[in-house]
Amino acid sequence: MNKTAFDACIGIVGAGAIVASSHLPAYRAAGFRVGAIFDADPERARQAAAQFSIPRVCATFEELLAAPEINIIDIAVPPDFQPAMARAAMQAGKHLLCQKPLAWTMDEARALVEESERAGVKLAVNQQMRWDPIIQATHRLVREGALGRVMNVSLDESVLTDWFQWTWIPPAPQLDLMLHSIHNIDSLRYLFGEPDWVFAATGKYPEQRERAETRSITVFSFPGDILAHMSVAHKNWSDDQLCEWRVEGTEGIIRGRFGHLDDYPHGGPDRMEFVRRGEKSWTTIETPGRWFPDAFRGPMGSLIEAIRTGGAAETNGRDNLRTLALVHACYRSAEERRAIMSPSRI
Repeated sequence: MNKTAFDACIGIVGAGAIVASSHLPAYRAAGFRVGAIFDADPERARQAAAQFSIPRVCATFEELLAAPEINIIDIAVPPDFQPAMARAAMQAGKHLLCQKPLAWTMDEARALVEESERAGVKLAVNQQMRWDPIIQATHRLVREGALGRVMNVSLDESVLTDWFQWTWIPPAPQLDLMLHSIHNIDSLRYLFGEPDWVFAATGKYPEQRERAETRSITVFSFPGDILAHMSVAHKNWSDDQLCEWRVEGTEGIIRGRFGHLDDYPHGGPDRMEFVRRGEKSWTTIETPGRWFPDAFRGPMGSLIEAIRTGGAAETNGRDNLRTLALVHACYRSAEERRAIMSPSRI
């Protein structure tokens, strides 16, 4: 595709902790231009603008949309507010980077994607785990055939997550799968395609104050006889926190540890090793950068490139509908206590 002249200028809605610790540091490191910011708390917006040299603090969301230099809106607000803001941005002719989940329901998410297509604007979703160093290294090794035929995949996470950092999460009707493990599910899709079926179980902890599930175990069957296991728990009170990754193939095995929850939201480095069939020692695989904040440049960079070329962003709206549909399939499986065929056609 031929590239068109496009001078990307980002306007950010929301100046919360994740924007200050991840969005803005990643954009600055990548050389992306942020032209304006708005937050319902003006002081928080002013602090972010001062820290990251953002030239304009907007008093209202409407002022941000009216700024002629802004052509991409990064919406960093809870999902209850995102659809209305996304629609307003589309009407203003702005391209969009939305947060996950795109919407609570499939109908709402699908409507947003279709409306963006009718409006002629690009919509991407900030599923930045695809750019985590371990996921990128795994993608490369699988593509190169270094593992031979992939057979087994496991992601085991047992951590202590303070969901009360975000006032809107504890009363939310869905938690782990929709607001956290959606990243894991999206990355599994990115690496291995659309699963054939999924089986999930969810649960709570005694006396937890969160409304919805804070632990889940999910099994996916992918084409090629790949079985993937995902176990996530958010109430590990011990000092033995873990977030481990393993991919076993007929000719090689990957093992690693994600560092994104070390000193959250700042994160630490990933660690990853690889061994070939017949070898006795493991080789360290370089995993430069971190999920937080470095991977956050991925979705925005992909969106900017898609606008320039007329192509599709890596985490474009249509693709993200498949991730969201798979999350809903997990919930349905847990509710009905049976395997659910994957919703592969969206």
